[in-house]
Amino acid sequence: MPIVKYPRLRDPLFYEWDRKAQKCGLRHTVYAVNGDQYTGEWLDNLKHGKGMQIWKSTGAIYSGDWKFGKRNGYGSYSIPDPVSKEYKKVYTGWWKNDKRCGRGVFFYPNGERYEGEWSNGLRSGWGKMHYKDGSVYEGQWLEDQHNGEGVLQLPNENRYEGGWKDGKKHGPGKYFYLDKGQLLEGIWVADVPKCGVLVDFGRDNAPDPPQYPLPEIELHDPAGVLAEAKAMFDDSRN
Repeated sequence: MPIVKYPRLRDPLFYEWDRKAQKCGLRHTVYAVNGDQYTGEWLDNLKHGKGMQIWKSTGAIYSGDWKFGKRNGYGSYSIPDPVSKEYKKVYTGWWKNDKRCGRGVFFYPNGERYEGEWSNGLRSGWGKMHYKDGSVYEGQWLEDQHNGEGVLQLPNENRYEGGWKDGKKHGPGKYFYLDKGQLLEGIWVADVPKCGVLVDFGRDNAPDPPQYPLPEIELHDPAGVLAEAKAMFDDSRN
């Protein structure tokens, strides 16, 4: 004789209890076992949408976008000052998979500031760094170091424009000694100028010019000399 199964009139109670336990949508503050607290939107028990997290161990606060339990989108991260207890902004910008990614501004404890692009939590792309000594670098970055083309301006307004590699001057570039009224155009390797042409450049208006002007050296083709040096540099990289 066949067995006939009739549908249940209602699901077991634990189904209903489990559904009610699922965190979805906007919730008031939820406390973790370690004391961390989160206020905001959820999806399937994961922080998802707009929300604010406070870490008990450090007092740090993140307020912004979340996606499946991780910081993702636009948000701001701040920490309390150990003395005044006032919150200081550390980073404001874009996040991806819980790491800084995209454009954002980072404030360092020593007063330095970086404005630009990030990738996987590191400065990568185009960005501008304000250093504590007054120097400013603007240009390309790769994994937290100057890489590519960029300009470094020093506090005395001298500046370098040209190539960089692993945080050092590398490749064709120009160094403007505005305090002396001179210009060095040449090829750098690991921060060291290997060859180039040094000429007077606005010497009459320089604040600290050398006692005597540079002697003029006759070159049939100074641009050709630099082009030849650049070609030799490119060959050494291949």
